[in-house]
Amino acid sequence: MDIERETVVEAGVSFAAVLVFIAAVMGVGTTFGTNGNLSGTGGLAVLGAVVLFIAVMTVVGYWLSFRE
Repeated sequence: MDIERETVVEAGVSFAAVLVFIAAVMGVGTTFGTNGNLSGTGGLAVLGAVVLFIAVMTVVGYWLSFRE
């Protein structure tokens, strides 16, 4: 099975972005979590992590689509 280098780069960048998102959500959970519950600030931090993830994936998608 031959996989093009571009496909490997796209998969690697996407995988790395997802790992950073998971780490951010876990970091928010440990920072703002108490007894298994998030505080109001923690909820906003999770929302911020989701919005940041969407923005990063949008930028990565545009960057990968214009690469040749």
